Amino acid sequence: MKMKRTTLALGAFFVGIAIVIAGCGSGVPGNAAANVAGNPISLQAVNHWMYVAAEGEAAQSPGQPVIVPEDPPNFTKCVAQVRVQIPALNKTSSKQLASDCKQLFTSLSSQVMDFLIKSYWYQADAHKLGIKVTNTQIQTALAAAKKAEFPTAAQFAAYLKSSGQTAQDVTYRVRVNQIFMKLAARHPTTVTPAAIQTYYNAHKATYGTPESRNMRIVLAKNQSQAATAKAALQLGQSWTAVAAKYSTDPTTKNKGGLLTGVKAGQQDAALSQAAFSAPVNKLVGPVKGQFGYYVIEVIKITPATQKTLAQASPTIKQTLTTQLQTAAENAVDAHAKKDWLSKTTCRAEYAMADCESYKAPKTSTTSAAAASGATSAAGATTSSP
Repeated sequence: MKMKRTTLALGAFFVGIAIVIAGCGSGVPGNAAANVAGNPISLQAVNHWMYVAAEGEAAQSPGQPVIVPEDPPNFTKCVAQVRVQIPALNKTSSKQLASDCKQLFTSLSSQVMDFLIKSYWYQADAHKLGIKVTNTQIQTALAAAKKAEFPTAAQFAAYLKSSGQTAQDVTYRVRVNQIFMKLAARHPTTVTPAAIQTYYNAHKATYGTPESRNMRIVLAKNQSQAATAKAALQLGQSWTAVAAKYSTDPTTKNKGGLLTGVKAGQQDAALSQAAFSAPVNKLVGPVKGQFGYYVIEVIKITPATQKTLAQASPTIKQTLTTQLQTAAENAVDAHAKKDWLSKTTCRAEYAMADCESYKAPKTSTTSAAAASGATSAAGATTSSP
């Protein structure tokens, strides 16, 4: 089901847990991956999410096995899972498979943790700001989403089964999305006529097309050959024959000298100046250019076009609306991060950018090249959300 926010768009939903703003306790319990202001994110929830994410990826490639690396740091269970589900890798060393499981785990868990942590952050900020979402609002939004994407109950049930989700997962996700939308609504997203006018003035060329010309040319080595080519054309010889005999331009030599859709400044400066000064159907030249001497005939002129402000306004409004919505979403994230990052503690194996004191691991040039150039045994058959 589609959601507004990219960070909420993993194609699956978290098992619903009502958040409590505890405000105390910073350690990570033994059965949790993280602690957000006293609210634990359980390992069970993270594993559930990774399973759903892996199911979603597998659904895009029918027949692909679902590998869920949920036992860091040794990944013994993951390695066993790979050997069972992918017999072709039975002879691959356990060390290599464990390394592949680790890469997959890092990819899956970082995205899952991002969603789970931010879900807590959004709810916590909403609580501080007095923003509430009622069960009626949640059910109304859920019904609308189901109607749009799953017209029948059977289709929705099939979606839940194929994705490994529950109805509670979906309801929770809708709840978080409704909260996020209310947080974003606190920031300006209205596009004014003045903003549209300013944008139009700054990007006016975007809403028009410059004049273009179709022409035929002969590019000769010297002025004498160019004059001979022009005389031959004046005597009625075809452009096809003359260009083939006298032109040195590889692009047009075997096309009767034809250039189409040429805009001012796209060609040799001398050619462009002469062509855009010439009337239609008149031989011009010889004209000395950077690469030799030109004989030119303009055969068609397509005038420039320019949309008026009124014509361009709907497109501009859509562009500015998208920009303001993105800015509002970024502002929600920035505010939540400022309030809660310092209160978000993660277990080492699950640490990522939303965790307090997180430092991205340094990757050596050699290992980075190896990672990008090598095909991962487990990664070749599984993928992250």
